[in-house]
Amino acid sequence: MLMNNRYDFVYLFDVIDGNPNGDPDAGNLPRLDAETGQGLVTDVCIKRKIRNYVGVMKGEQPPYEIYIKEKAVLNQQHERAYQALDIDPDAKKRKSKGEAKAEEDKSITRWMCQNFFDIRTFGAVMTTGVNAGQVRGPLQFTFGRSIDPIISSEHSITRCAVTTEKEAEKQQGDNRTMGRKFTVPYGLYRMHGFINASLAAQTGFDSNGEDLELLWAALANMFDLDRAAARGQMAPQALIVFKHDSQLGNAPAHRLFDRVKVSRSNGSETPARTFADYVVKIDDANLPEGISIERKF
Repeated sequence: MLMNNRYDFVYLFDVIDGNPNGDPDAGNLPRLDAETGQGLVTDVCIKRKIRNYVGVMKGEQPPYEIYIKEKAVLNQQHERAYQALDIDPDAKKRKSKGEAKAEEDKSITRWMCQNFFDIRTFGAVMTTGVNAGQVRGPLQFTFGRSIDPIISSEHSITRCAVTTEKEAEKQQGDNRTMGRKFTVPYGLYRMHGFINASLAAQTGFDSNGEDLELLWAALANMFDLDRAAARGQMAPQALIVFKHDSQLGNAPAHRLFDRVKVSRSNGSETPARTFADYVVKIDDANLPEGISIERKF
């Protein structure tokens, strides 16, 4: 079953007293736009949470295995495709040439797409040693950007234990170890997503009729499986989907996104601390022909 519709969507999520996406190049401070002070969350961060959610929900079983995961040895995953298709992974020893080899290469890439959710969804470069090809994924995200500028709060933390006997002797009974922790008191982030139906047809995304619903479910529930003290309280707040009745689309995505306005409620000038401090308005009047809107939550 091929996907016959293009999708563009607006995703809103927030954080309370947490660091949604620390920057390792800046001492793990919350990422931000240096010119506007708006907070940033990378697309890679959100993709990681989607991968983790799908891996847990589907038990890492085909066709929902996860390719990019902690401690994964990618070339070993590629070798599985060669073994399943009874193809020699050593390029120098392969007997197939010309068109036959090209078809084998396609079958290897196709096997990877069929078995790994994140490959057929996000794409992957699988040319690391054992070549399994390259895939351009149908789903892409922008960076998440906070509606208002964020304030990064810095907190001192202590630890009553020590790591070595020498350290214990040095501190002479005072076993406090000082550290730093950074949080955002509150931030509402907006992210845009795009699903290309033509690329979905190439990777097999949603060919089983389940991938798309699994994606929506992940965006709705992934934060509940990703709790950590450093991330505070993160939650999804809105998912507004624009569905096109054709593969190529019926309107430019940026024009559709302009129909979703997020503003402070009652023009409040006090710092926002909850989602209730904002109002989300969707202009669904005079939609372009072939466009429908659905708010998933």
